[in-house]
Amino acid sequence: MEWRKCYLDVILVPLSFLVMLSYHAWLWHKVRTHPLSTIIGTNSSGRRLWVSAIMKDNDKKNILAVQTLRNMIMGSTLMATTSILLCSGLAAVISSTYSVKKPLNDSVFGAHGELMVALKYVTLLLVFMLSFICHSMSIRFVNQVNFLINTGDLQPDCCHAVTPEYIYELLEKGFLLNTVGNRLFYGALPLLLWIFGPVMVFLCSVSMIPVLYNLDLFFGNGKKGQMEECKECV
Repeated sequence: MEWRKCYLDVILVPLSFLVMLSYHAWLWHKVRTHPLSTIIGTNSSGRRLWVSAIMKDNDKKNILAVQTLRNMIMGSTLMATTSILLCSGLAAVISSTYSVKKPLNDSVFGAHGELMVALKYVTLLLVFMLSFICHSMSIRFVNQVNFLINTGDLQPDCCHAVTPEYIYELLEKGFLLNTVGNRLFYGALPLLLWIFGPVMVFLCSVSMIPVLYNLDLFFGNGKKGQMEECKECV
């Protein structure tokens, strides 16, 4: 009888994870093979050009560089703060003696036991914690870029260690961690609906795929030949 109660949780929740992981595995392959057909690859190419342009004309664009990077840091800080606040709230709910599952027992499909409820909240807590860590590390890398991007003309001719390529790599690591943190944060939405049953998890995960697809793919009107020629710049 207990198996029947948790049957939907055992099937639909892992299937929802598999759907999201499969989409992001496909997206990673798309970015690696056809980067200019994706928003991630196109933006990465643009950031390479931006770093090069800033360092070539640093005397006129140093303030622009600092302000742009500051906006990136503020966005990551907001997401990191939101994630850790949600972690604190979930930790308070887990440690509370009040049972939040009682009003939902008669209206939610799936298992309602204490172990399953604890698993739901702990999984949410883990996802938000990972999102916080990714955004915190992203802030670290972008802060390094903020310091180094204005030092190009200050280096001696015999020691050009801080090159545009090096700064670009640091900036890409920061953006990659920011993207991972955001995707973890978005992935917490289906898990949040897990409180109302595994059916909501599956429906939300499936509904998010076309939304993410339209946000991640670049539907430009440029010619395919032009995109192929620009691949070497990415």
